[in-house]
Amino acid sequence: MGEEVDATAAAAADGGSKPHAVVVTYPLQGHVNPAVHLALRLAARGFAVTFVSTESVHEQTARALGVADPSGYDVFAAARATAAKGGGGGETVAAAMDVRYEVVSDGLPVGFDRSLNHDDFMGSLLHAFGAHVEALLCRVVVDAAATFLVADTFFVWPATLSKKLGIPYVSFWTEPALIFNLYYHINLLTEHGHFRCNEPRKDTITYVPGVEAIEPGELMSYLQDTDTTTVVHRIIFRAFEEARGADYVVCNTVEELEPSTIAALRRERPFYAVGPILPAGFARSAVATSMWAESDCSRWLAAQPPRSVLYVSFGSYAHVTRRELHEIARGVLASGARFLWVMRPDIVSSDDPDPLPDGFAAAAAADGRGVVVPWCCQVEVLAHPAVAAFLTHCGWNSILESAWAGVPMLCFPLLTDQFTNRRLVVREWRAGVAVGDRGAVDAGEVRAKIEGVMRGEEGEVLREQVGKMRATLHAAVAPGGSSRRGFDELVDELKRRCGGGGGRH
Repeated sequence: MGEEVDATAAAAADGGSKPHAVVVTYPLQGHVNPAVHLALRLAARGFAVTFVSTESVHEQTARALGVADPSGYDVFAAARATAAKGGGGGETVAAAMDVRYEVVSDGLPVGFDRSLNHDDFMGSLLHAFGAHVEALLCRVVVDAAATFLVADTFFVWPATLSKKLGIPYVSFWTEPALIFNLYYHINLLTEHGHFRCNEPRKDTITYVPGVEAIEPGELMSYLQDTDTTTVVHRIIFRAFEEARGADYVVCNTVEELEPSTIAALRRERPFYAVGPILPAGFARSAVATSMWAESDCSRWLAAQPPRSVLYVSFGSYAHVTRRELHEIARGVLASGARFLWVMRPDIVSSDDPDPLPDGFAAAAAADGRGVVVPWCCQVEVLAHPAVAAFLTHCGWNSILESAWAGVPMLCFPLLTDQFTNRRLVVREWRAGVAVGDRGAVDAGEVRAKIEGVMRGEEGEVLREQVGKMRATLHAAVAPGGSSRRGFDELVDELKRRCGGGGGRH
């Protein structure tokens, strides 16, 4: 986001012989979004890009758009057309954007319910997906000297495959640098008894490089578990063994937000903070990435007073229990706030399509103060002047988008990095407040927190703090900003290393 590239220079890069980036995205919505926009950034800077998604993500994205024949659908077609006309901005400014789109099996049938069968899905990513990617790489990597692999850090095969093919591996980390750092030093947590033991220590963790202090309850959920034999734990262990073999790490964060952590990681390997990676213009992306059909909320929002709406969304992946959902719903109603609530179809489970309390929708609709939709374009909603606060699960994309728009957060983490992300938002940046705790939330607390943020003095303080965070993000991607410089350095390094080849097929 914010990459203003000279189109002529980009098109003429390397005399027409382009280095080739193969970008493989992790098949979850929160990973697909930044991967797509990183690919567009690379293309705008003169790289030939092959973007690789899974058949399942492709089918779900096409269905969300109502595409009649997903087999012939190319998600980059609209962005390519916009660039060809010389339109767009930021990522799509290159006059002849060279992005090719490939899909590959994740090892499961397309119609398999990955939400309902999470462990089977993760097991396939652990055991089967790598072979399918290897077969595709053998086809698309025509000139190894001109090619590099950009793969999500959570994959368990990138360093191994890149070494086999003789190409550099860029590990793409879609979460804060702090999370990467804690996983990277999982051996220290184990040695000191804070992880991989029956009764982990409860004292403050002070020995991780670049982290002054963190409480055990602020670690990612998988590092708080005593059972470390699950499929997700096996993925994490393998993925960070592979990450140690990365030539470069690219992180969707901003150096000013995490300076000591990033400095520590740079002592380990080349680490580039290039965030926030957001759609050009902080608007609906030219590349359709949504895996659910988006409702148009603009008319309803336009009818609401400025800074009067609570936006509620718990993201694309984690689930809430029915009990948690009911407590939050009662608290939202009791607060009296206007609200727009995104209720993902499988938010509790894909076999529980209507999990809200009886009468909730009717009560919300009775006076027109609330609306519930299955999905929406989140950046458009957060950018709307009617939105005053965001009740969020603390997914990293959501945090960056909320901060970019200057919207304070009510933080209700559910899973994985979200607990550590909440620590950053609430304790370090003071841009939000905590709501509930693991498995414990009640309507009274929800109501009180909403009232405090929406109408109280606390809300004014939060808005001031998130305004500072917003300024930091905007400055980072502006000319001369830290993320702009980081991306420039990455581009120069990759062109130096891979710029001498002859492109691809």
